[in-house]
Amino acid sequence: MLLGGGILAVLLVTVLSLCLGNVHFTPGELFGILQGSEGNVNRSILLYARLPRTFASLLAGAALAVSGAVLQNVLANRLASPGVIGVNAGAGLGVTLCGAGGILSGYAVSLSAFAGSLVSIFLIFLFSRRMNASKTTVILSGVALNSILNAICESVTVLDTDLAMLSIDFRVGGFSAVSFTRLFPAAVLISLALSGLFSLCNELDIVTLGDETAQGVGLAVGRYRMIFLVLAALLAGAAVSFSGLLGFVGLIVPHFVRRFTGNESGRLLPLCALSGAAFVTFCDLAARLLFLPYELPVGILMSVVGGPVFLVLLVRYRGGLG
Repeated sequence: MLLGGGILAVLLVTVLSLCLGNVHFTPGELFGILQGSEGNVNRSILLYARLPRTFASLLAGAALAVSGAVLQNVLANRLASPGVIGVNAGAGLGVTLCGAGGILSGYAVSLSAFAGSLVSIFLIFLFSRRMNASKTTVILSGVALNSILNAICESVTVLDTDLAMLSIDFRVGGFSAVSFTRLFPAAVLISLALSGLFSLCNELDIVTLGDETAQGVGLAVGRYRMIFLVLAALLAGAAVSFSGLLGFVGLIVPHFVRRFTGNESGRLLPLCALSGAAFVTFCDLAARLLFLPYELPVGILMSVVGGPVFLVLLVRYRGGLG
């Protein structure tokens, strides 16, 4: 029932995203445009603006939500998420360095974002393991790493004025400039990472139980933990490569989904993917419609929503599982 409800929510918000904007379509007109019976202007709006934007928001939401759920399980900290512990900032640094080198699209951008997010994850993971840090300390160290990486990005853009103009939308986060050319490489990587995680749900549940329990049932904990961290970094990095620095998706959605599914990964991860896709697409739609004819970057709207939620969760869990 939950999975069916999630699929219906995604379909509904997808149709609304395709139909609504500065130019509105009815569902009948939408079907006519797809068949080629409507005018060229409407067809161009749908094919070159609405479709890539909607697919981008669906992919980014699914990737960031699942990445957040995996990080929370592997790090045993429900306040962990790509936006909070510096994973998105690491991916942003990778994209910024690519832009400084004149590369603005393709697999190089997605892989650079993945590399940056992977480095951020392993820095946090190694710090927590070597220092035996508390869950609160892990979050605070992630916030510090986030600030450092953002400062490096700002330094690069200050030194390169052309890149500064291109990176304004990226730092805020949004889908207004997304095209299928930019989206396709990241979509391939996200699909591969999601497929890998969905096939390893049982192993993720065992890793979540702790090292001693996992080793007791014969699971190679270190190897699987690394696999999960790499896949989480791949999801976050690929999403950031075309969506920019969207925050709080990986924090809000897993908490919402856990209320209905519990911690079992076989239910949690698929529903996180659907809920994240619907949530980000709905926020992008709201950002388009609230101030017509002007458009609010979706990253601003999500920060306004996510900031208070993070504070509530911080009080509830006090940096731990609660």
